[in-house]
Amino acid sequence: MPKTKEYRIVLPISVDEYKVGQLFSVAEASKNETGGGEGIEVVKNEPFENHPKYGSGQYTYKIFHLESKVPRYIRALAPKGSLKIHEEAWNAYPYCRTVVSNPDYMKDGFYVVLETWHKPDRGHSENIHQKPEDIWNKTDIVQIDIADKQYIEKTDDNPEEDPALFKSVKTGRGPLSEKNWRDSCEPVMCCYKLVDIKFKWWGIGGTVENLVHKIERRIFAKFHRQVFCWIDKWFGLTMDDIRALEDKTKDELDEQIKAGPLKGSTAAHMSA
Repeated sequence: MPKTKEYRIVLPISVDEYKVGQLFSVAEASKNETGGGEGIEVVKNEPFENHPKYGSGQYTYKIFHLESKVPRYIRALAPKGSLKIHEEAWNAYPYCRTVVSNPDYMKDGFYVVLETWHKPDRGHSENIHQKPEDIWNKTDIVQIDIADKQYIEKTDDNPEEDPALFKSVKTGRGPLSEKNWRDSCEPVMCCYKLVDIKFKWWGIGGTVENLVHKIERRIFAKFHRQVFCWIDKWFGLTMDDIRALEDKTKDELDEQIKAGPLKGSTAAHMSA
């Protein structure tokens, strides 16, 4: 049975502020990961209403072109052109559900389901996703401290994106240099990210599921370090500003994916 983990990321940001900061940072990070025929293609980004489960919010559909971003042994097994990952997300903030799949090749043999609640607390709420007791009792809890470099790779280490060094000019927050900063920071919020993975390939399923969890932990740590350290870039922006930025970013990604060098993390950057 696939292992479920809940990642908890505490931030010195309010839940309302994070709504803007997250979307700004997704747009910026997407540009850093796209180029040379690989990266992120935004297929749809549109509002939804009256969804039977999620109500109203923003729906996005993206395709990730990942040839160099997966381990060599998977590339050796997978047919050429099959390493395209599809992502659908329903952002009904403060709740968000994301489903990652590979419908062109693995079909129902691979998926990642990510459910996120954003709450104004310090990461101590239990079973916030209200899972059945038998499932919750088998769920691993992973606390991520964005000021701790152990959760990122050496290639991710950037002094300008280090919460232990950064101090915001606009808000006065930071640096997060004290060991117990999560116990005292104000404002405060926590991202509760429940990740369920299935990879059904005989002989390597468990290995890949563990690898995906490791990649997810790294992504969560790196991304939220950026969200905080980029606060002076997004603080004060409106949702209208964000939607305009997303439209501009889509056009830029369409151009970047066609030309230029490879960008961002590759499988070679992942330590064992």
